[in-house]
Amino acid sequence: MESLDRRRTVSEPEEGFGVQSRRATDLGMVPNLRRSNSSLCKSRRFLCSFSSEKVVHSCCLSQDQKRSIRCWRLQLLASEQLRQQENLSSWIPENIKKKECVYFVESSKLSDAGKVVCACGYTHEQHLEVAIKPHTFQGKEWDPKKHVQEMPTDAFGDIVFTDLSQKVGKYVRVSQDTPSSVIYQLMTQHWGLDVPNLLISVTGGAKNFNMKLRLKSIFRRGLVKVAQTTGAWIITGGSHTGVMKQVGEAVRDFSLSSSCKDGEVITIGVATWGTIHNREGLIHPMGGFPAEYMLDEEGQGNLTCLDSNHSHFILVDDGTHGQYGVEIPLRTKLEKFISEQTKERGGVAIKIPIVCVVLEGGPGTLHTIYNAINNGTPCVIVEGSGRVADVIAQVATLPVSEITISLIQQKLSIFFQEMFETFTENQIVEWTKKIQDIVRRRQLLTIFREGKDGQQDVDVAILQALLKASRSQDHFGHENWDHQLKLAVAWNRVDIARSEIFTDEWQWKPADLHPMMTAALISNKPEFVRLFLENGVRLKEFVTWDTLLCLYENLEPSCLFHSKLQKVLAEEQRLAYAPATPRLHMHHVAQVLRELLGDSTQLLYPRPRYTDRPRLSMTVPHIKLNVQGVSLRSLYKRSTGHVTFTIDPVRDLLIWAIIQNHRELAGIIWAQSQDSTAAALACSKILKELSKEEEDTDSSEEMLALADEFEHRAIGVFTECYRKDEERAQKLLVRVSEAWGKTTCLQLALEAKDMKFVSHGGIQAFLTKVWWGQLCVDNGLWRIILCMLAFPLLFTGFISFREKRLQALCRPARVRAFFNAPVVIFHMNILSYFAFLCLFAYVLMVDFQPSPSWCEYLIYLWLFSLVCEETRQLFYDPDGCGLMKMASLYFSDFWNKLDVGAILLFIVGLTCRLIPATLYPGRIILSLDFIMFCLRLMHIFTISKTLGPKIIIVKRMMKDVFFFLFLLAVWVVSFGVAKQAILIHNESRVDWIFRGVVYHSYLTIFGQIPTYIDGVNFSMDQCSPNGTDPYKPKCPESDWTGQAPAFPEWLTVTLLCLYLLFANILLLNLLIAMFNYTFQEVQEHTDQIWKFQRHDLIEEYHGRPPAPPPLILLSHLQLLIKRIVLKIPAKRHKQLKNKLEKNEETALLSWELYLKENYLQNQQYQQKQRPEQKIQDISEKVDTMVDLLDMDQVKRSGSTEQRLASLEEQVTQVTRALHWIVTTLKDSGCGSGAGALTLAPQRAFDELDAELSIRRKVEEPGDGYHVSARHLLYPNARIMRFPVPNEKVPWEVEFLIYDPPFYTAEKDVTLTDPVGDMAEPLSKISYNVVDGPTDRRSFHGVYVVEYGFPLNPMGRTGLRGRGSLSWFGPNHTLQPVVTRWKRNQGGAICRKSVRKMLEVLVMKLPCSEHWALPGGSREPGEMLPRKLKRVLRQEFWVAFETLLMQGTEVYKGYVDDPRNTDNAWIETVAVSIHFQDQNDMELKRLEENLHTHDPKELTRDLKLSTEWQVVDRRIPLYANHKTILQKVASLFGAHF
Repeated sequence: MESLDRRRTVSEPEEGFGVQSRRATDLGMVPNLRRSNSSLCKSRRFLCSFSSEKVVHSCCLSQDQKRSIRCWRLQLLASEQLRQQENLSSWIPENIKKKECVYFVESSKLSDAGKVVCACGYTHEQHLEVAIKPHTFQGKEWDPKKHVQEMPTDAFGDIVFTDLSQKVGKYVRVSQDTPSSVIYQLMTQHWGLDVPNLLISVTGGAKNFNMKLRLKSIFRRGLVKVAQTTGAWIITGGSHTGVMKQVGEAVRDFSLSSSCKDGEVITIGVATWGTIHNREGLIHPMGGFPAEYMLDEEGQGNLTCLDSNHSHFILVDDGTHGQYGVEIPLRTKLEKFISEQTKERGGVAIKIPIVCVVLEGGPGTLHTIYNAINNGTPCVIVEGSGRVADVIAQVATLPVSEITISLIQQKLSIFFQEMFETFTENQIVEWTKKIQDIVRRRQLLTIFREGKDGQQDVDVAILQALLKASRSQDHFGHENWDHQLKLAVAWNRVDIARSEIFTDEWQWKPADLHPMMTAALISNKPEFVRLFLENGVRLKEFVTWDTLLCLYENLEPSCLFHSKLQKVLAEEQRLAYAPATPRLHMHHVAQVLRELLGDSTQLLYPRPRYTDRPRLSMTVPHIKLNVQGVSLRSLYKRSTGHVTFTIDPVRDLLIWAIIQNHRELAGIIWAQSQDSTAAALACSKILKELSKEEEDTDSSEEMLALADEFEHRAIGVFTECYRKDEERAQKLLVRVSEAWGKTTCLQLALEAKDMKFVSHGGIQAFLTKVWWGQLCVDNGLWRIILCMLAFPLLFTGFISFREKRLQALCRPARVRAFFNAPVVIFHMNILSYFAFLCLFAYVLMVDFQPSPSWCEYLIYLWLFSLVCEETRQLFYDPDGCGLMKMASLYFSDFWNKLDVGAILLFIVGLTCRLIPATLYPGRIILSLDFIMFCLRLMHIFTISKTLGPKIIIVKRMMKDVFFFLFLLAVWVVSFGVAKQAILIHNESRVDWIFRGVVYHSYLTIFGQIPTYIDGVNFSMDQCSPNGTDPYKPKCPESDWTGQAPAFPEWLTVTLLCLYLLFANILLLNLLIAMFNYTFQEVQEHTDQIWKFQRHDLIEEYHGRPPAPPPLILLSHLQLLIKRIVLKIPAKRHKQLKNKLEKNEETALLSWELYLKENYLQNQQYQQKQRPEQKIQDISEKVDTMVDLLDMDQVKRSGSTEQRLASLEEQVTQVTRALHWIVTTLKDSGCGSGAGALTLAPQRAFDELDAELSIRRKVEEPGDGYHVSARHLLYPNARIMRFPVPNEKVPWEVEFLIYDPPFYTAEKDVTLTDPVGDMAEPLSKISYNVVDGPTDRRSFHGVYVVEYGFPLNPMGRTGLRGRGSLSWFGPNHTLQPVVTRWKRNQGGAICRKSVRKMLEVLVMKLPCSEHWALPGGSREPGEMLPRKLKRVLRQEFWVAFETLLMQGTEVYKGYVDDPRNTDNAWIETVAVSIHFQDQNDMELKRLEENLHTHDPKELTRDLKLSTEWQVVDRRIPLYANHKTILQKVASLFGAHF
């Protein structure tokens, strides 16, 4: 067991500096499973896909089957979880170690319990057995390097906090030397965490500290918001105290207030294993699944408890107990490693950004901030949280020159009241130096002030800090803006993008936004899509062949359309016998889309021909994008003459969004579409088809809701069009849409069963217009019937026509137009059908002879004409769908099935009728067939506005009857069997059994009580005793005389009463209630249903021959000649499908687009007029007013402070003037004596001046001292400089405690000064002269030599010796600045802001992030720098020396270099070599020597890369080189 009573060895534990994590959601009944990119998630997708192969469609399964399938899946997932746990139990001990003390060395200190402990902090009992045995190789003093060994870890798995929430976390005990890559692999692959978009490292005081309630609320809300919206990881110290506790409570509050869809905020605690209270409960050698942990704050003593609100714990072990701060190095390395990883999503890859959030804190926190700033990590300081945070916040706006030792001392005394007495002078100096360096890099420092500077939310401050840091970085071209936009898209913070990126500071080109547009689409970020569209992205330019394929290749695996595509590819592979799955092409997508849209549409994407251009490869998952390097823009450069592959790019994007059920995205894209009505109806059709196959109920409901929304949009646009122009709106209905597979809006609506759209008044008016043909709609029906019976009336004005050419009374065309009208054809067919039924009934009842009469032959002819008409309907294929599809459509209609059934039954009856032996059965069959022909009248009457809806209600009620009969059958059969068994003994006749069980029981419901049920009407004459009489029932049970019944009458009567109670009262009333419910439910929609079904009848008679049966045979004969003999194909009438001319179609679509914009504006207006929206707007306005009032109060207080400060400054100036006057008067002898004026001492004025200078907020242009030369950590060495604040830099300023270390690096170069600080070897050096081959003269004149060491003329650096430089004193370098004018393709000089643009030759080492000028140190006696020689061929060296001598010197002097020391420094000469003409021979020779340089030669020493780069202030050069470059630009008057 491990000790819990060890004292702390660090007085104040503090939070380190860390990272953030993305949430994972527990999966339902199976604990600890995470939705992620882990192998577990992949296996889940596999299981789902596997189950989908077993189950065809969810609509084909019962609820019990679905429930059993879900249980089966959960069992598979549970078994998969067990497998994952087994893998974890084997992987972690192999790759992750812990640390154990293997040698007990007694310590002078005792444990809290008074026990003897080892120097590691553990007792005897807590050591391994081997640790107590003596070892000869070990010394007496305890050494962690020798006495601590690594062993496989024994603490990992799931952690559950007892007596608290049942939330399950993850934990692992790791050695402090564990590689960061291993921990990162554990978190992402085994714990299932998604790679984060952002790392938030929260650091600060580890003690309990009090924050203002408002500030605490703002911090908690903002921190969780930024983590949840951006998919971040939050890294803290993991303990239940201080800032870590604040973070945990923030996460807890979010979890309690949010829904499961909001996700989980990942908080990772990196803590020290040896300081955790109750850690023995976490030890499980094979893994704890779960391990229970008790949070015991009262008994923790000097240890700490883990915070129960963190989701993951990394417990760092160094083999000691009670030692705080062990985790900080590992945490720092882990955060740095994660920040160097690349997050790929949506075609964009970015390095994971990291930000440090600081609350309160002590010396350790200051060190953390200092390291973070030096590493380029932005920091957000929360002002008002206390101590270090407030000290930095107070001085952050001051010029660095005003941040003095006395000021920092004053601030420390205010914010560190109790601890201030413990600060030494060295510590205050160190604090001053660190704070100066922190404030100097203001671009990385953000101060969050509650209610000040317009800041209201911590999340905005954090993201603004990251963008500000990114903006300050140097980049070539506009990669800096690309980087910021990538970050904003990755975080999904469009508000940040609008306020910080899309400003007047940078003008975005639409092509530059295309990569981000792709990322936003794939990541389903509709707000960014809308933002990009607002900023100039045109979908017609954006959507190309490559983009579209890229989008489909990146469909979510869980998407139903993705699985359908995979089936198409698998089928193609099977048919082609290909070894590998074929690559996705758009014709594969078209196959699935045609299945969804229906066969009435043609393929949207045809198969590519061999002559088609090859597709460029742009597979997003393999795009490697470093935000510091080349952007995705290069992938979107189009060659000249590039043609967009698709007919309608907006349509393609809309389909892509719809198939994934992306509601907002689809709405945004639909708003850009031109053929908007057809697009909305097609989306409705696709969604309804997908919902039928979607197994997830929630997804299916969402699809149906979205389909209904698009139907409403189609209705809205069509309503606007219909109000504006009825005729043009009706043209839209039947216009052939090339973009949607040569179908029409009306066909799409019918295919999608969009009843609301079809029942629209405008569409019904169009159908009515089609129904009446060329007749006027206001003609009365009685007029039509009269003209049918007496057609000469057509040549009078009795009937009116729409077309003027038909108004002439004696035109034969009037007859043709009248009889071709569908309404006339319909009524003629009704009259014909009634005549057929009457003749059929007459034959059956009156004239059914052994030999058929002429009437019966007429019926045969009539039926033959009906058969021909049904055959014509079956083969009528104007759209070229094919026979199979037409047959499928034909038999999908119930009335067609009824027609075929009636015809087949008639043929059977006719066959029997013609055979004399079966004449009577034939008549029976024909009689039954007559019923079927009569039922066909119901379809005819559906055209009636009165009868049509009622027929629909009857059809719906028929379903209720079938369900009722199922319930009724239970009671009928149960009562009938019981009654038959009680009354009748061994009835063997099947027909009488059926009568007794079913028939009599059914009739009982309607009041026909069985005769012998109660024995009152018992009579042996009415029954057969033995059941031998086939016409009499068998007698019931009787006594021995056979005259009285013997069955229990009381029982049969009781059963009868119960049966009538349930059957008559309960079931019949249930049936009435069902009918009533159905009537009320259907009545609301019967009008829509009737209007929808009305189209089918109108279309049927619109394409039907005008002659009624049997005269229709003449039309069929004509049709047969046209189709078979003349080969004239069938065509759909233009009234239902019309292909417009190009110009007319363009004008019509433009008109529709205009009215669609009106519709969208009206929708927005109506949305604003809604009461809920008005209340929300008023609430937002009130909040804005409150914020403005708060800001006004802050501004007023600030204005008052400024006025007081100005007044104090004026008083000081007046006092100084008075003091000068009094002094002058005294010196001149005036005012001496007793009446002389007395002023305050001068020291008081100086103190007041100091106080006023502290309040100045204007930054000076520079510090005036070298900065890089005072960086605390010396480059490429583990040497810390003595901190030197600005005010102590000059040698003239007294600095009594100045004690810098001495450092001189050993170099391989032979010509260097001696190593060491001994005076004898250094006494031979001669300073301020040319010392042999070394020039030790300074450009700044004679420098001071003290104790044999030269002193840096620019002041103290905090380090003695020569460091990594070669010589004491000045080290001379040469910096050639080779430039040329930047020219365009035409050879003209490029300009920016009127000024010409330069290009400079720069070089870079592979391991360096910055570029440099091609110069540096030189060998003694040489003119060219060493690095320049490496990139130039040797034969060009002499020529370049000539160029140098002809060049212009732009700078000569001291260089602020981080390698400088007190005794050695760098001085340089910068020479400008400018090529004015692009055809300069020397320039061409230079480029040739640069390009033809042998790369093998470069690898011998340092491989340098060279480039021509545009001269700009953002060019990523070293700071001192950029200063030189600025001077060169000024020399030529060029842009910088």
